[in-house]
Parts: sequence; structure tokens; C-alpha cells
Amino acid sequence: MPHQAERWNVVDTPGTPALDAWADILSVTHLGFDVSESTQSRGRFRGSVTRRRLGDLQLVDCASAPFKGHRGTELLNGDPGSVIGFQFVRRGVEHVRDKACNLSLTAGDVIVWNGWQPVDIEVVEPFAKRTLIVPSERILSVCPRLEDAKAMPPVQQGPAARLLVRYLDALAQELPWLDDAAAAAAADAALELLRSAVEPTVPSSRTARRSAIRVDVRRYIRAHLQDALLGPEAIAKAHAISVRTLHALFEDCEESVAGLVRRERLARCLEDLRRPSGGSVTEIAFRWGFRDAAHFARVFKREFGQTPSDVRGHAAAEEAALTA
Repeated sequence: MPHQAERWNVVDTPGTPALDAWADILSVTHLGFDVSESTQSRGRFRGSVTRRRLGDLQLVDCASAPFKGHRGTELLNGDPGSVIGFQFVRRGVEHVRDKACNLSLTAGDVIVWNGWQPVDIEVVEPFAKRTLIVPSERILSVCPRLEDAKAMPPVQQGPAARLLVRYLDALAQELPWLDDAAAAAAADAALELLRSAVEPTVPSSRTARRSAIRVDVRRYIRAHLQDALLGPEAIAKAHAISVRTLHALFEDCEESVAGLVRRERLARCLEDLRRPSGGSVTEIAFRWGFRDAAHFARVFKREFGQTPSDVRGHAAAEEAALTA
């Protein structure tokens, strides 16, 4: 199975060594914390973490006995923690306190936290949670307005958040059997659901609005790659803006709108060329919006350093070796 879960355990162990081990586990799977006994501790500690990787996203299940955790300036300096987490509480009680809020989380609650601010936590009843941990650059790529937020916004306990929780539960079950392409698509879907859950409560600025339009344009491009007429004119019309405005939105980016369309199409072609059932080179090129097979072959080799036929041949040889 390509996406096996990783597991850590501290099993009913007394005293400081158990909490030191727990701090080490949290630093690997979540963030660095100084860990100490809770007022509810009873002399022995038990905790477990299961982590499933989804590209650069992580789906982490955590269960523990009561403890306290402090993430202060010293740990922040040594561990930047440039990640955000979408956390769903399954059972127990956890107190969370930072400069923006003082929360008591119980079963059914969802929050979004960030890793770059000081925070104190205390688990006061045996606790279990599931957290989607996302690099900040990934969440900003789909929800750029978060960059202007001085604190993580509250998550509305509405349909989008409930759907994301159910999706993450299903993803945890199915992930071990997903190939890399399916796992990448699943990660993108998780980010879209996270955006839907968080974005309604995020403040906006002119810069953030421009970034948000760019995100919508990229999303539109990915959804319409098979349209051979996809280009700046069609994209601008779909977003009710002029072509000039569309180009201006991307003038400070590394690639133009046309370059973005080409790169996304080539990436989809590469995926299909690596699939035994993807079809012929010409079929794949036309499927993803290229109208000239010779032109496709040239831009593909320039992008990947090998011809489409080479990639197709390697995939066929690997499949034959596996079935021999």
C-alpha cells in the first residue's frame, strides 16, 4: 500500500519520562510544545498518534490522557511552525488559550489553529481529535485572504465544516489504497473544502481580493483544461473582466495566464501517459486541449526533458514487467 499510516505510542507510563516522550512525539507530528502534568493528571500517562501523509498535507489522529502544553517564544524561534491545522474534537475536553481567544473544546467542536503564535493548551479529560495539517503556503494558495488575518478566524459550525469532517473520515479509510495521482486529487479536494469552511469569516483587503481572483482563475483553468478554446479571452469572459485586467492580475506572478494553462495541461498529459490505460499519445494530447500533436510533443519535451512517446514506452514496459 503506497500510503501506510505511521504510529507512535506512550503506553501507561509514569512520570516525567512519559511526558518527555510525548513532547518528542508532538514535535514530530504536530508542533513543538513544552509538556507538563495537568491538574487532572493521575500519575501515569498514555497517548497515541497516527499520521497519514497526503503529499505535503498530513491527517493526524491524536488521543491522550490529561496534560499541559506550552508553545512559547523560545520554541517558536527554533520551530517556525509555518502550518495551519483544521482540528475536529471526537471526545474529551481541551482548553486552548492564546492572545486572541480562550476556548474550551468538547466533542463535536472544530477549530483552525496556526503554528506561528504562542499558545497554551490543557487536556483536562481523556481526549481524541483528528487534525488536517497544511503548510501555510498551500492554504494561502486557495485562501489568500488568510494572509491578512491577525488571528485564525472562527469556523462556522455549518454544512461546509461538517462535510469536511466527513470527508476526512472517509479519506482516512481510503487513503492506503489510493495511487499518487488520486491522493493528489484528494488533497486538492480537502483544501477546497477547508477554504469553504474558513473563508466566509476572513476579512478582506484589495491585495487579498486580487489574490482571491487569481485563485478562482487557476481553479477555472483546472476545471476547463479539456476545452481546446481555453485561453485568456475565454477566462476573462468567464470572470466578467477584460483581458487586460486578467493579464494585470498576473503581471507580478512567475508565469502568464497562457503559461499557466499550458503547464496544467502538460501535467495532466504526463499523468495519463504514465497510466497503462491512458490511451495513445495523440489521444491524450487532444483530450487535454492540445490541437496539434507535433506542437504538443515539442512543448512536452521542453518541459520534461523527454518525449511523450518515451514516457508512454516506459509506462508500458513497467506494466509488462509487473504482469510477467
